[in-house]
Amino acid sequence: MKARDKSSNPIGIFDSGIGGLTVANAICKLLPHEDIIYFGDTAHLPYGDKSPESIRHYAAKITQYLTDQDCKSIVIACNTASALGLETVKDNAGSKIPVINVVDPAVKYLADNFKNKKVGIIGTKGTINSRIYVKKTLKAEKSIEIVQLATPLLAPMIEEGFFNNKISRTIIHSYLAKKSLDGIDALVLGCTHYPLVKQEIKSFYKKKVVILDTSEIVANCVAETLGNSGLLNSQNTLGTKSFCVSDFTKSFEESASYFFDEQIKLKEVRLWKE
Repeated sequence: MKARDKSSNPIGIFDSGIGGLTVANAICKLLPHEDIIYFGDTAHLPYGDKSPESIRHYAAKITQYLTDQDCKSIVIACNTASALGLETVKDNAGSKIPVINVVDPAVKYLADNFKNKKVGIIGTKGTINSRIYVKKTLKAEKSIEIVQLATPLLAPMIEEGFFNNKISRTIIHSYLAKKSLDGIDALVLGCTHYPLVKQEIKSFYKKKVVILDTSEIVANCVAETLGNSGLLNSQNTLGTKSFCVSDFTKSFEESASYFFDEQIKLKEVRLWKE
């Protein structure tokens, strides 16, 4: 029996909140004919201060939901979930559904472009404590010096809408002035929320440091993975976008509408009985 063509099925994307919208937006720009289903786990944000067991539990439930929606691939648009829940997502998605995380494409980009350089990583406590970037980057390219810094206030600050103002600038500058980041050649924004404050980070470094927003790198990886799997959508019409959250918030709806420059209606999907 011939296998059913899944190329017109949606791409499933998830994160703890609005941060993954940076990845979703990059995917939609690069692959405008693809349908997407985005799940923001707003009931549990931020993931950065949750235990590894909790992250894996959330990731398993969301993966099951996205596979139930016939998603042809799953994008973990969250560094913490990528670091702590990748194998869980793969196990729950099954071998026939490609899973793309946000860490591996970034590591490959570093290995290809920053040999013999000093690279800083900023991210949530969960991502930094996992040392996922250090382990994977040094395995791929030993000449790169990696330093990392947990910046736990940034994701909740961004979720609450505090960016591009005096409060955000003060917090960002306090973190980036830490001695551990002295002398870096590049800074990886190791949380999908952080591109929202990229201009403020760039302002701090005054063009002396390369700021790596990995959303476009991840989008390219998604396109390559789907192409290699024969899953790229061949339709000529624009793809549809569906946005789900585990707990409705007006700010998320407004942020999604801003990101995609169109009116977004959220669907609340409660996966947990708490």
